[in-house]
Amino acid sequence: MNDRIVLVFDVGTQSSRAELVNDRGEILGKSQIRHEPPYVSKEPDFAERDPELYYQNICEVARQLRGSCPSLWDRIEGVSITTIRDTVVCVDSDGKPLRPAILWLDKRLASGAPKLPQLSKVLFKAVGMDATAKLQYQKSHCNWIAENEPEIWEKTHQYLLLSGYLIYRLTGNMADTAASQVGHIPFDTQQRGWQKKGALTRPIFDVEAEKLCPIVESGEVLGKITPKAAGDTGLAEGLPLIASGSDKACEVLGLGCTTKEKAAIGLGTTAMITFTIDRYLEPERFIPPYPSIIPGNFTPEIEIFRGYWLISWFKQEFAEKEVRQARELGVPAEELLNRRLKEIPPGCEGLLFQPYFTPNVTMPTARGAVIGFSDCHTRIHIYRAIIEGINFALMDGMRLMEKRAGHCFEEIYLGGGGSQSDEICQITADMFGISAVRTQTHEVAGIGCAEAAFVGLGAFKDYHEAVAAMVHKKDVFTPDMEQYKIYKELYHEVFKNIYGCLSGLYSRLHEIYHRK
Repeated sequence: MNDRIVLVFDVGTQSSRAELVNDRGEILGKSQIRHEPPYVSKEPDFAERDPELYYQNICEVARQLRGSCPSLWDRIEGVSITTIRDTVVCVDSDGKPLRPAILWLDKRLASGAPKLPQLSKVLFKAVGMDATAKLQYQKSHCNWIAENEPEIWEKTHQYLLLSGYLIYRLTGNMADTAASQVGHIPFDTQQRGWQKKGALTRPIFDVEAEKLCPIVESGEVLGKITPKAAGDTGLAEGLPLIASGSDKACEVLGLGCTTKEKAAIGLGTTAMITFTIDRYLEPERFIPPYPSIIPGNFTPEIEIFRGYWLISWFKQEFAEKEVRQARELGVPAEELLNRRLKEIPPGCEGLLFQPYFTPNVTMPTARGAVIGFSDCHTRIHIYRAIIEGINFALMDGMRLMEKRAGHCFEEIYLGGGGSQSDEICQITADMFGISAVRTQTHEVAGIGCAEAAFVGLGAFKDYHEAVAAMVHKKDVFTPDMEQYKIYKELYHEVFKNIYGCLSGLYSRLHEIYHRK
């Protein structure tokens, strides 16, 4: 009875979870509900969801958890919440959503361009970022709404990220945390606050200052659970809601990657590689790092959008047999697929997969590609090639960040759904050529969120003490250096050259399919 307990909500793209976590990093209880479907596309490239769905789902998982863990429920000392990033909600002065939330997966574009001062235009052009600035303006949901739904934008009292909306529903306060501010919004990562009006990039997403909510630091109290939220969730009225950070910020902390020698790899819907550093460091030229949960620190990050979402895509399109067998056996289909990974040699007998189903800022017209098909290849070759392709792209990111930071990573820490597989963890170690560490749970975002809550409650003096108490190595996967040699050659001789060889074709495809 000496342990302390908090409740954390982890709202992802595909599901919401509630977890009871103690100050030793043990998940004492968990409930999960899937968002069915994860998003709705009323037009091509749209990805929207009623924001009320997320609130109703966290209420439902809280009630389920209360029912399954009644003896622990009254011991909850505080609550925290972490959510997906770059997902926006427009609310009116009564806090009511004015339209569906636009998710990070959404690919719609505004048609205008940022109204840059002449000097800013010259500066962007001089560094070759004028086209990127225009693209970022067009990808910013705020600009699309202002352009296509001006009456909605006019009525918008607060332009919130999903985290801010759910904080409001739980506490009645419209506020958010610095470590959650990741998206097409005018946030100054260095100052951990909103950009001033004259900031260089402010015109790219020029949301009016009065539409932006107050920002607090991780570990601070955002508010208290309201009577309405208490009735909806089963939580005690007046419990503190403590600020944490976005899902990826919490993953980094939950993996214990608080020093620059440790790289965190998230094998989730979005795959990413990141690390914590105590100075401002852009992961790529002119791409800002994200704010860490730890004050004064940053997490430069390279993302592979739709990373392990590709596994869901593969299951739907190619794995009907395994899905049916898994249903009969009562196990996840991924478990059956992962058992078969050992049947395929490293490099998939020359089959390489480029995983850019959703392009990023620096490769705006990229698409997915598979090269090297021959008559020896099977569905399972494709499955393994997807996993290897995601890792090759993450290796690209790691090499770039090592070069920019001036140091080499010594270990990689794996989290997210993909890290549940021993086979995937071993493949990852073999490809990167350094030890891959798996901690006590793959639910690392929940652990990181709980760490922030416990620091806020005074259980730990700082985040380093929280990590020492709550993050524990469970498995270490040592690389097979013979396999690493194969992957190293494929990476340098083939994978690194695929995008350069195909970029012109990608651009032409983009022109053909985006004609007005």
